Amino acid sequence: MASGPNMMDPICLVENKNAQFSVNQKALQILENISQPVVVVAIVGLYRTGKSYLMNRLAGQNRGFPLGSTVQSKTKGIWMWYVPHPSKSDHILVLLDTEGLGDVEKGDSKNDSWIFALAVLLSSTLVYNSMNTINNDALEKLHYVTELTELIRAKSSPKMGGVRDSIEFVSFFPDFIWTVRDFTLELKLNGASITEDEYLENALKLIKGSNPNVKKANASRECIRHFFPKQKCFVFDWPVNDKELLVHIDKVLENQLDPKFKEQSNTFCSYIFAHARTKILREGVKVTGKCLGTLVVAYVDAINSGGIPCLENAVTTLAQLENSAAMQKAADHYSEQRAQRLSLPTDTLQELMEVHAACEREAIVVFMKLSFKDENQDFQKKLLVLCLAFVLSNSCPSGMTKLDQISKTLKERHKLYRKAMERLQCDYFHVPRKGVKTNEVLENFLQSQVTIEKSILQSDKALTEVWARKEAAERERELLRQKQYEQQQQMEAQDRSFRENIAQLRRKLERERENFEKEQEKLLEHRLKAQNDLLTEGFSRKAEEMKAEIKHLRNIIEKSKKDKASWISETLDGLAAGATAILSLPAKIIGWGLKGLSSLFK
Repeated sequence: MASGPNMMDPICLVENKNAQFSVNQKALQILENISQPVVVVAIVGLYRTGKSYLMNRLAGQNRGFPLGSTVQSKTKGIWMWYVPHPSKSDHILVLLDTEGLGDVEKGDSKNDSWIFALAVLLSSTLVYNSMNTINNDALEKLHYVTELTELIRAKSSPKMGGVRDSIEFVSFFPDFIWTVRDFTLELKLNGASITEDEYLENALKLIKGSNPNVKKANASRECIRHFFPKQKCFVFDWPVNDKELLVHIDKVLENQLDPKFKEQSNTFCSYIFAHARTKILREGVKVTGKCLGTLVVAYVDAINSGGIPCLENAVTTLAQLENSAAMQKAADHYSEQRAQRLSLPTDTLQELMEVHAACEREAIVVFMKLSFKDENQDFQKKLLVLCLAFVLSNSCPSGMTKLDQISKTLKERHKLYRKAMERLQCDYFHVPRKGVKTNEVLENFLQSQVTIEKSILQSDKALTEVWARKEAAERERELLRQKQYEQQQQMEAQDRSFRENIAQLRRKLERERENFEKEQEKLLEHRLKAQNDLLTEGFSRKAEEMKAEIKHLRNIIEKSKKDKASWISETLDGLAAGATAILSLPAKIIGWGLKGLSSLFK
């Protein structure tokens, strides 16, 4: 189960009041506490078609999302409910139930279009729910899908948009599932039994003709086929035959449901649990609950400002927040591990450097795992500086330099002389029969020793001065050697640090580029299939029009593979050069270890 509050009931995620959207802060707080990747299933469709009941089935409950028993729509805005994923222990299943489209009480088709667009942007699987059958009327009611090119933008560049933008849709659009409720027809075509998927495939075939009605009828078909990477269909019988029970379906017990409906709904749920994809952004970045909350805010803000929700802009905003958090987590990991393995001050500088290298290596791993789209490696550079700052602040002499021990010898020599004189006086007093002038004799003797004592002190002073000059010179040489040693150790630590940063960054860049190329390959495969389907259906002109798209995708893939090595090298050199500029250290310390460092890993 995800950390955070146990979600016993759904909560409104996006409120829709007076045709204005707002994000519920309580729902955002819930998402903030979900650190696991999420599988997001959203359902859309006309109002009063049983969407909420189907989502409750996915949650394993009869009740949850509000069900209506009248002609009035119950769900307003977008409601959210998360449950532990039944088959992916490290994932969370997020269910989004949207308000019904075409509500006569609302009378705002643009508002409906935005609800549909948000469901597409937020989900990894989109369920479109309709009644009775898939026919021209049903497809015309799905006109919202034809408006997506005007409501969603993949790239922020003004050069994109239109056809080129629609090519990108496949890379981030959810899978599409059409659920047909209260289905009473036989699944047969030309006298032969067909599957539900074949039923949908046949329904999405284009109609030949050039008049406006045909073009309108084909618009939804083309968008579904071209935008969504995968299409699937499920049909459902009536849940119960008793209309009295149907009105209060949320109170119907499991054993009261029609056996055929139970089988169909169980098949639907099993498919979702097994095949619904993790929500993923570009370059294979998995979306967590926290990330999902950031995306919701970005998209709703764009809509409310009168703009167009842009995936690239939303991802950039998300990357800034996530990379900052990743850097902090990595720095905290470094500090925690260092504190566990090291007690300051250390006995040797080597010990300090070895612990630093091990802790920094782990910290970089943490950062690389959590970060994405770190433009110019700004956050990685900051992490590098944070780790090196510790070494530089703790590698100076820490009280381990030897103090002057020999000077004590001279002082001890004088103390021994004074003690000898005291012992002599004591012994003299114990000598018997010293005569009447005992004290006078002792005083004269002591006076005679003053000259000797001064001679000893003068000799000590002269020796001290000579020794002091000698020791000062020796200390200066030792300090210079120590400083040179420390500088060498610092240079080696920085060199290891940069090598480790660049090595891990290189692996990450290679993975990202591979993911990018796989995405483009999937896009190409999808477009080739679409072209082939058009040829099979006899639409050679439309198939011919797709050649430009296919050529464009092939050029992207070819260029990516061709420029991969140089692109990675430029990025690595950028990290090295940027790190040099940021570190406020003398050039002689950091000099050679940075320039052209990326070439060492080619």
